[in-house]
Amino acid sequence: MTPGMHVGSRYTPAKPDSTVEPVVKSITPELVRAERELREMQPKPELGNLVGIASSYQIGKGDILSITPWGNPELTAAIAAMSLSAQGVDASGASPQISGFVVDQDGIIQFPYIGALKVEGLTVTDARELLLKKLAAFYKRPEVSMRMQAYRSKRIYVGGEVKNPGVQPINDIPMTLMEAINRVGGILPTGDQSSIHVSRSGTSYQINLPKLIEQGFDPSSILLSSGDVVRVHSRDESKVFIMGEVISPRALPMTDGNMTLNQALGEAGGLNVVSANGKQLYVIRNASGKEPLVYHLDATSPFSLALAENFALKPRDVVYVDTAPLALWNRMISLILPSALSVINTSANYQSANR
Repeated sequence: MTPGMHVGSRYTPAKPDSTVEPVVKSITPELVRAERELREMQPKPELGNLVGIASSYQIGKGDILSITPWGNPELTAAIAAMSLSAQGVDASGASPQISGFVVDQDGIIQFPYIGALKVEGLTVTDARELLLKKLAAFYKRPEVSMRMQAYRSKRIYVGGEVKNPGVQPINDIPMTLMEAINRVGGILPTGDQSSIHVSRSGTSYQINLPKLIEQGFDPSSILLSSGDVVRVHSRDESKVFIMGEVISPRALPMTDGNMTLNQALGEAGGLNVVSANGKQLYVIRNASGKEPLVYHLDATSPFSLALAENFALKPRDVVYVDTAPLALWNRMISLILPSALSVINTSANYQSANR
């Protein structure tokens, strides 16, 4: 008859024909120790496809090369006539501000006297050696310098809780996960470093930066490829819900995926000393694809605070503090006899005022 949600002594197991029956476990030192060992034994995430060794930049479609010959005015004039402008002409309509050779959709540039030259997939050094070999048929000991003028063929996207989300081109500096995050200004305070997703070719990899560092894994070894999408999720997506007889029921965002039961209760102001039943504190965890787990803690003794400090919560956990029997009785009477309670309180106040 009492209002609200109640567990503890009023909890009854599910019927035999029920499909879901929660498993109730008491929070004891043995349970806390077993949970910690289980977390430490968890294998490292499968990031093999993301880990690699950085190599020299390979020229791709859309890149712009700057090629300058030395000691041959005729070739210099021919290059000036054939090279394409990367930024257009200046305000006067005169010669291009910056000229270069654009790698077309077939991975080819057009060079004087040689014609089509396939450079896609080559490093700048290899492309220069190939060009010199072709020019040797026309010039004695030709000499040219080649460099990347614009990196346009490879890019990634970084979004979510970062300072400057957007597209980032891959250049001669290896594009690691940490490099990508630094280029966009870092992770915002609202970002969850334990929930970073890298999407590649339809597969999503979840990366927990603090845990990787704790396990001795170097995050800078995660090498990104063109087309990868990096998303830093918000802390609001990993919340713990505090309900029942606490001072301030609320939803609490976890800090990089970490929060203990003690921290959650402290953020909620602690148990309500007037109405809380300290013997009936529960953590409800809905494991995906499994039966719900309910953890029970008797929070009436100081020793329970040590257990709560070492009990790690998970995202979407619900912490519920049940109501004391006397508070339940008072609430039930107030619903059944609201007018009687009003008369009793008025009478008591009158007698107190006339003493």
